[in-house]
Amino acid sequence: MTVAAASPAGLDDDVASPLGRELVALIEAHGPIDVATFMALALGHPTHGYYSSRAALGAGGDFVTAPEASQLFGELIGAALATAWQQAGGAPARLVELGPGNGTLLADLWRATAGVKGFHAALDVHLVETSPLLRRRQAERLGAVPGLAWHAALDEVPADRPLLVVANEFLDALPIRQLIRLEDGWHEIQLGLDARGRLAFAPDPRPSPLALRLPAAPIGSVLELSPAREAAVAGIAHRLADQGGLALVVDYGERDPAPGSTLQAVSRHRRVDPLTRPGEVDLTSRVHFAPLINVAGAAGPTVFGPVPQGLFLQRLGIDLRLGHLLAGASAAAATGLRLGHARLTEPAAMGELFQVLTIDGWGNGPPAGFVAAEANAPVRARP
Repeated sequence: MTVAAASPAGLDDDVASPLGRELVALIEAHGPIDVATFMALALGHPTHGYYSSRAALGAGGDFVTAPEASQLFGELIGAALATAWQQAGGAPARLVELGPGNGTLLADLWRATAGVKGFHAALDVHLVETSPLLRRRQAERLGAVPGLAWHAALDEVPADRPLLVVANEFLDALPIRQLIRLEDGWHEIQLGLDARGRLAFAPDPRPSPLALRLPAAPIGSVLELSPAREAAVAGIAHRLADQGGLALVVDYGERDPAPGSTLQAVSRHRRVDPLTRPGEVDLTSRVHFAPLINVAGAAGPTVFGPVPQGLFLQRLGIDLRLGHLLAGASAAAATGLRLGHARLTEPAAMGELFQVLTIDGWGNGPPAGFVAAEANAPVRARP
């Protein structure tokens, strides 16, 4: 997502929401919590979590994802998956989207692949979504897709066919743990209460048992780990190794990011303090792809990338598709199409900020959007 600079939280913003007050009570009763627990509650609390009660995606909400920016994104993701399916022989498969948001990507994908002979008939479609609010939006948006099934986790999707998996801006919202290097070693950053009883981040006074996994670094360095992301990608990769298929993972981040905190909160397209109105603002962090490459490759499939989103879409023919759409567009629609294309591909927008990783369980050569040189052997993960 692309947002403006952060603005400071107000004095009482941390308790200006039901979840904020609940967090204060939880910490008063049981002590500080780690950043991963805070993220999990802020986004997924069954009553007060962001995705349970708000999930304001789109131009009129808190942030815009690639599918909301332009129909071109979902159409080309569909083309990549249909090509992989054809190269694998066109057998029955399961199309799975992780974190489908408003259903925009799948709606565009489905419309764009309607002319691929046999593709729709070969698929059944599964959405992995925990939010009842978003499930309702998806059902309304995806009425043209027959036989939709919803699940709380990938493990619930039947394991008797190859999978075509899409995970766009799914990993960035999974919880992270943060550690800071102090004079006596690595300490986990926790959410506790300051002297005024307000929510505040501070290091655990005890050195972390995770220190053995962490490299040497200057004092003051912050490193982020995400066992949740590694587990999610490993789960995908094991399914693809066992059943065949392909996964496209698109998210913002780097293979090897520099040390530092990347936790951010977004409200109405502006960055805000992560402790602003917990449960009422979106929380994300940048994705570190190196450990994901490692766990996916260790499961057996070939891993390609990551490559910048702009390059990936260019290879899939986004310029040609834009030209086709412009040929029949009104002046206003043409302006919107050009702006969406630029947002998806320009380096200063999403073109380089977002990266695309493919996990290939079929092994039919480089998937669409990649070249052979971008295949990865398992790498040594740096936590």
